[in-house]
Amino acid sequence: MEHQAKVTGKGRAAGRANAVKADLIAVVVAVKSSDPYVLTIGQASALPSGPFEQDHRSLQSGLRGWVEQQTGQPLGYIEQLYTFADRDRVGAEERVISISYLALTRDEDPAASAKRCWASWYDYFPWEDHRSGMPAVVLEKLRPRLREWADSADDTAVRLDRRRRAAVTFGFDDRAWNEELVLQRYELLYEAALVEEATRSGDSAAPTPVPGTSMVADHRRILATAIARLRSKIKYRPVVFELMPPLFTLLQLQRTVEALSGRLINKPNFRRLIEQQDLVEKTGEATAETGGRPAQLYRFRHAIIDERPGAGTKLPLARA
Repeated sequence: MEHQAKVTGKGRAAGRANAVKADLIAVVVAVKSSDPYVLTIGQASALPSGPFEQDHRSLQSGLRGWVEQQTGQPLGYIEQLYTFADRDRVGAEERVISISYLALTRDEDPAASAKRCWASWYDYFPWEDHRSGMPAVVLEKLRPRLREWADSADDTAVRLDRRRRAAVTFGFDDRAWNEELVLQRYELLYEAALVEEATRSGDSAAPTPVPGTSMVADHRRILATAIARLRSKIKYRPVVFELMPPLFTLLQLQRTVEALSGRLINKPNFRRLIEQQDLVEKTGEATAETGGRPAQLYRFRHAIIDERPGAGTKLPLARA
């Protein structure tokens, strides 16, 4: 009996060592002054998160509870994003599976709660904002560092593959920039040890990270996943209106889409697409807040969701 008790004790210890925990992480997005913001905690270094507990009625209710408790921000629209379960993702002995969600909210007043901290997502990914053309960080920092990394490989095939992936993801060598490859770009920089998250081992020989605010654990990777999802989704689903006030001008709508995509849009073509798809309707009201002649105010036409589920805002890009 004594031997059996000892075995059982070891089994319990092993079970605790191999325990798998689940937590919930929220990427909460709002657009303020034509810039995309993400809700953060911990001096803007982490996304709101918390463990999934027994008393949570569902994953979504648990997520809503943690976000409101940590930030005071109630959530409206949410959708499940991705489940992150890499063994070494948080650097802890216990394995943690994170179920992430994308949440969209309107810019109502970030200063309304001292708990809330909104940060531009371009602080974390400065290479993603192409509204004023190719960012200087891409040409002056990323391109030479990625080429140096590619050329450091001993194998010719590996060198060529690294150069090809850098060109495809970052639009080098006259390749087109694809705004949806946010995660691929971050993961390539991680592989090349050019972001801080990849150099936390304390290795003095690690290269200096490129510009861009880091986050705890793999939260910046989760944020990159959310940005990629949203950039893709606004093209075929009218989710952008979850970020708009009840009444808005077409210019406000265009600026919001540009903020999310990081691309400038051709104004006449954008308005033509919006009107052709019956996404909005006039209210008969106007606003003079634009600074020029009064602009027509519109509202989202909710009936479009039932009529045509595949409607989206598209991206009729302006010429560079």
